[in-house]
Amino acid sequence: MAVYTEVGFDAAAALFTRLGLGRLTDLQGIQSGIENTNYYAASERGQWVLTLFERLTRAELPYYLHLMRHLATAGIPVPAPQADGRGELLHELAGKPAAVATRLPGSHRLAPTATHCVQVGAMLARLHVAGASFSMQQPHLRGLAWWRETVPVVLPHLQAEEPARAALLRDELAFHEQWAASAAGAALPRGPIHADLFRDNVMFDDTAGDDRLCGFFDFYFAGTDALLFDIAVCLNDWCCDLDTGRLDETRAEAFVAAYAAVRPLVPAERRLMPALLRAAALRFWLSRLWDWHLPRPAALLAPKDPHHFERVLRERIATPWHPPT
Repeated sequence: MAVYTEVGFDAAAALFTRLGLGRLTDLQGIQSGIENTNYYAASERGQWVLTLFERLTRAELPYYLHLMRHLATAGIPVPAPQADGRGELLHELAGKPAAVATRLPGSHRLAPTATHCVQVGAMLARLHVAGASFSMQQPHLRGLAWWRETVPVVLPHLQAEEPARAALLRDELAFHEQWAASAAGAALPRGPIHADLFRDNVMFDDTAGDDRLCGFFDFYFAGTDALLFDIAVCLNDWCCDLDTGRLDETRAEAFVAAYAAVRPLVPAERRLMPALLRAAALRFWLSRLWDWHLPRPAALLAPKDPHHFERVLRERIATPWHPPT
């Protein structure tokens, strides 16, 4: 994503040789995103994405890499991490933990239709079903525990000039602590979730005719959490009017129906959909506030506007939405 760590061509080429991926022919930094350093790479054996991890620790990283390999083996179209001769998926480059994964074909659909939402909903359900047999456990690192830690860090930047926003942030955190501790919250099905499945983390391809989904990527926010949170993240992006933050109910109903045709929702998930839509909006409003007020230096970094997810959150509070039965 943003380039925090510059990687020399020769150093990258040595890693590709060690992984048996052939001679490196091209290496280009990727500007979008704000968490890791990513490069597009081409070698004699294909197209790849090279990732250097800037925040995640070596202890945390095996979960993501093995989850991706597990899903790829189960037939879910995700990047496949490449192992060295010892079978290790995690490597080192420029003094940072690193991974090389296959690059998905296709391009983004930044103005999705209901047809795109149907495909994403069905594939997300397939991912959740496949993830049920994944044996590793790791908390969702941008979940409720992170909100508790981060709200006090962000609040001082809002309180002086934006007291209404500060009050909303405090009130939402209290709301989510309450439902998460409830019996209904505890009853939500849990498992590995992507947790960041925005429009720019999905690829489609129309070269053979109809637009078809050809992959999910960027699993480095994944973790064990309520599956409904993943659905809510998607609804807030794939089924959202970006100008107003309002939910497009036609797209939302299509998404949930396609998902439920593969993995039916339990009653608690239908009841708590409004709360999880608010949770997903809060999570990204909070992370964007953090990046906006506490930025990190990077060679290619453009922090995202936090106000979009404030609008989404206010809309989800004002207009709760339950999927039709």
